[in-house]
Amino acid sequence: MSPLLLNGCSSSRLLFRKVEVSDFNDWLPFHQEPKSSQFWQGLPKNPEVACQEQFERIFERYEKGLGGMNALICKETGLLIGLSGLLIQTVDDKSELEIAYSILPQFWKKGYATEAANRCKLYAFENNLSPSLISIIQVDNIPSQKVAINIGMTNSKTTEYKANEVFIFRIHHE
Repeated sequence: MSPLLLNGCSSSRLLFRKVEVSDFNDWLPFHQEPKSSQFWQGLPKNPEVACQEQFERIFERYEKGLGGMNALICKETGLLIGLSGLLIQTVDDKSELEIAYSILPQFWKKGYATEAANRCKLYAFENNLSPSLISIIQVDNIPSQKVAINIGMTNSKTTEYKANEVFIFRIHHE
């Protein structure tokens, strides 16, 4: 298994495990909520197609050892509440390790994204996976920017990524 996956890790409220094909229907509401993708250009309009494409990318990352999203399972209920993980990304022709996070709409504004992102940060630095970590955040996505700030990241630059204007938030290992 890729050392970039947090499979089996946990935080105070969350368990991390690999995404499974059977998670598709539980994750579909993310793509059915227009606010989930309102900031990102170029995604399929059909929620099922968008979800299928995301799952294909997740499993492709697993196969190629490029990190990947982990299913976030609520310890209390056993429900899937989001996806988060460490992803190898190429930004401005440079390979970077990204902390990525997405939460199902019914669990927004409960601190889960910050909790998951912080656990990813700690895991990456504890295992010396990279001297710094980034998050690629569309410039109008204030909620995701707040998560990055909450885990100690700062906005290091503005660039274009997959035809979107984005901020690159960064944190360095101390």
